[in-house]
Amino acid sequence: MTANQQLSRLVRDVERGQRFLITRRGRPVAELLPYAADRTKSPRWVAAYDRMMARLEAGVSLGGLKVDREAIHDRHDR
Repeated sequence: MTANQQLSRLVRDVERGQRFLITRRGRPVAELLPYAADRTKSPRWVAAYDRMMARLEAGVSLGGLKVDREAIHDRHDR
């Protein structure tokens, strides 16, 4: 199906929470997803943020360099 032939149906499905990847010749070019005025209230965003913060609290190894949340803030304050 092409997006321009089915746009009304796609928009209706997006209103119900579905997401669609739009491709051109098999290559992703856009994503059609529900509008969120404040994405920080989205359960998906909150879950990703919580995972990121947990990793920062535990410290992240970047090729032998250990980076934690405090180190990031110390560098930012300089």
